[in-house]
Amino acid sequence: MKHVAVFGAGRIGRIHAANLAALPGVQVRYVCDPVADSAASLAQSVGAEVVSIDAAFADPAIDVVAITSPTDTHSELIGHAAAARKHIFCEKPIDLSVPRAVACAEAVKAAGVACMIGFQRRFDPTFNAAKERLARGEIGVPEVLIVTSRDPGAPPAQYLKASGGIFRDMLIHDFDVFRWILGDEAAWVSATGSCLVDPEIAEIGDIDTAAVTLRTRSGKLCQINTSRRAAYGYDQRFEVLGSTGLLACGNHRPTELVQMDANGVHSDKPEHFFLQRYRDAYRLEVAHFFECLQTGAPFRTTIEDGVQAQKLADAAAESLKSGQAVVL
Repeated sequence: MKHVAVFGAGRIGRIHAANLAALPGVQVRYVCDPVADSAASLAQSVGAEVVSIDAAFADPAIDVVAITSPTDTHSELIGHAAAARKHIFCEKPIDLSVPRAVACAEAVKAAGVACMIGFQRRFDPTFNAAKERLARGEIGVPEVLIVTSRDPGAPPAQYLKASGGIFRDMLIHDFDVFRWILGDEAAWVSATGSCLVDPEIAEIGDIDTAAVTLRTRSGKLCQINTSRRAAYGYDQRFEVLGSTGLLACGNHRPTELVQMDANGVHSDKPEHFFLQRYRDAYRLEVAHFFECLQTGAPFRTTIEDGVQAQKLADAAAESLKSGQAVVL
């Protein structure tokens, strides 16, 4: 039996805690969150106890910590967990600072504990099927990746102020997909953007619409287009052009029902948001985490993946500011 402490009782913490509690051989023992009502509600739903952060780390019975708290707490909690010799599952990003993210990776390595970063898109059944087909060579050598990533609406400005900006908060997932799907590292990054959705986002120094182009060391190309607004739902697609074919991963819809009548052809809009779109991915990633702890197999997403995605986010932010491409 693995005993887990969950840090963070917000929206994503509730998803992970419920998935953890449903796993055989796993017990969510503690929930830690400064918002007492949220902590108590989540703890009750998974049969856990609300305790302080220090109490959770001090309990030798805790094998694993799940860090699902706000971004600006991640690196500190990773450091505490490494010092306490607890295995770590942490939502992205590691930190908003690349040097601090690197320091976390070094602390984890020195402590000899396992650490997996929550890039859930690698566990989405559709996206993962594309990766498996690429690995089998079904479309030859991948040459171009096109990623579309659009939220149905922008989060509150209060959230965005602490998010690190659109590249570190939103596109970091797409930068991870870029590295994962093309199996190569970026050599060149160019980014541009605008504030077209909400002028308040511009007032806090961020953008809500972006286009990023990357070239890998071997010359493969990637284009990412993203927006904080898609009136029709959560738009998450990519396609890979290979030397002998193409793989296209489309949106998920609540149902696949199609109605055809005199007024046209109608189907459901895409899933509303990431909690619905990636419900299976969130479940599969925590199952993978504990399976790897049990077998010693490598994680599909490591803390080094988190560091590399953060570096790409920083390069994109630098390119946006300077108006010039960044050579890595």
